[in-house]
Amino acid sequence: MSWGTELWDQYDNLSLHTQKGIDFLEKYGQFIRERCNIELDYAGKLRRLVKNFQPKKKDEEDYQYSPCRAFKQVMIEVNDLAGQHEVIAENLQSDVIRAVAVLVKDLKDERKKHLQEGSRMMTSLNNQISTLDRARKNYEKASREAERALENFQKVDADMNLSRAEVEKQRMNMTLKSQLCEETKNEYANQLQRTNELQNQHYHILLPEVFRHLQELDEKRIKDIKNFMIHSVEVEKKVFPIINKCLDGIVNAAQKINEKEDTLLVIERYKSGFQPPGDIPFEDLNGRGGDSGTMPLPISSVSFRPEPMTVKGTMSANKLKKRVGLFGIFSSNKNNLSSYGDNKEDFSDLPPNQRKKKLQMKVEEITAKIQQETAARDGLMKMKVVYESNPTMGDPMTIEGQLNESGHKLDKLRTELQKYQGFLDDVEGGSPAGRRHLQAQVTHSTHNNVNGLQRKHRNSGGSGGEEESLSRSASDSSVSNNHNQNNHNNHNNHNHNHKQSAPGTPLPAHGCSNSPESGIGTSHTSLPDSDDAPAPDYYDAELLPPLGTCRALYPFEATSEGSIPMMDGEELLIIELDQGDGWTRVRRPTDLEEGFVPTSYIECQIHSTC
Repeated sequence: MSWGTELWDQYDNLSLHTQKGIDFLEKYGQFIRERCNIELDYAGKLRRLVKNFQPKKKDEEDYQYSPCRAFKQVMIEVNDLAGQHEVIAENLQSDVIRAVAVLVKDLKDERKKHLQEGSRMMTSLNNQISTLDRARKNYEKASREAERALENFQKVDADMNLSRAEVEKQRMNMTLKSQLCEETKNEYANQLQRTNELQNQHYHILLPEVFRHLQELDEKRIKDIKNFMIHSVEVEKKVFPIINKCLDGIVNAAQKINEKEDTLLVIERYKSGFQPPGDIPFEDLNGRGGDSGTMPLPISSVSFRPEPMTVKGTMSANKLKKRVGLFGIFSSNKNNLSSYGDNKEDFSDLPPNQRKKKLQMKVEEITAKIQQETAARDGLMKMKVVYESNPTMGDPMTIEGQLNESGHKLDKLRTELQKYQGFLDDVEGGSPAGRRHLQAQVTHSTHNNVNGLQRKHRNSGGSGGEEESLSRSASDSSVSNNHNQNNHNNHNNHNHNHKQSAPGTPLPAHGCSNSPESGIGTSHTSLPDSDDAPAPDYYDAELLPPLGTCRALYPFEATSEGSIPMMDGEELLIIELDQGDGWTRVRRPTDLEEGFVPTSYIECQIHSTC
């Protein structure tokens, strides 16, 4: 069935139908556009919802409770859900809306071209029909005039009273009219034949071809609408696996909620460490004064309390202020035990258990500061060694003041650590177990920093390596603020002349040789009661456990001792993280070869310790 044969006389209706089809396609495109706006608006509202319910900094203590941790994970998953709705909107815009707009434009242009061609054909046929009608009218007029001329001739020829000249005149008029009638008849016959041929060609060849194109155009529109609808569903289906993972993540987060552990955490958080009060003594008032019969309370019932106690030993009934926010239901307040101890150095105004927690936090804080200061001191030492080996790079005395200041800070921190460790020993009943554990932790961390520096010194590559080490050390703002302008210009010129093989390529950070002037041994941090034995010159132990894996982003050629080459894309094991000097220690799984590679040359994946 074809429009050209079945709808040969429905030109106007087909023109209207194709226009309505294109209008419907535009309407579908508008629907998809508004759908994208809804998806984006929904995603934006989800993100605002997550942002509004993010826990405040003052509620960080509540993260230890499993419902709070689970809710935090739920917000992460909901934020990911918002991202998937944004993906749906972006894909619909790029794959459907743009394609619909292009298709609408193409269909309009093609329809206009075909309709103009059909209109031209109709005009040509109508003009031929008009020409035929004029020829027929001329023939009809000439035929009537020929008949009248014949009648007049017959009448004159029968009248015997008329002259021969008059008869001859009517004969000539009859002959002229007959010839004119014959000519108009021939013209009418020619126009009729031409009109029939054009009409036959118009309705059987030309116009059906136009209608066939219009039919193909409409079928293409319908087919594309079907494809757009299917593709819209496919766009949404593609994000279903990720949405399901987000929902599964919410379920997993909810399943990690543990009411038993939370109740134990509440005990650990609010436990005062006091013993319940003893029995209330009997007061014998017979024959004695009001106060003479009162027996003193046991010592255990009058021991230190951070709040006024009732007779039963409970906290006084002070109303607590209501906290605002989701996490506030578990948060502390002004009357919470954990808010005490802010005004005393040894937190002696806290209950025993709370005091112990505060002291442990203080000890850990000081330990972290010692490690940070030790790393900064190591950087200063490396710069001093480089300056001493190559005076053109700078004056070693400019570092001396910073080294002295760093040493004073370390001494002060060690003294403070010893003081708080003593407080902690008192709370723990004088047991040195916790102190020894902390000392071992700090000593091990500092020992690793020193040994790492010594290993870099053994990997010296000469004066050139010293200059490059300076360029890496100078990148740390904590140890380069006092450079003079001349040294800074020399440093910039050196970096400019150093050719890098890839973006972000670090300069080699191998330090100079291990000289007595380097003062490396002084960077070893020792705590009170710890041995002052110097750090070993190198590691000669069994294989260290890997901390993660890494993949080489660029090829690297080992140019100095202690570094190992690697190929682009090679997988290696990380056995020591970057200590701030731009180098990471790795191990090749195949031959167990170990060495240092530039940190910016690799992409690291650290194993989770959770």
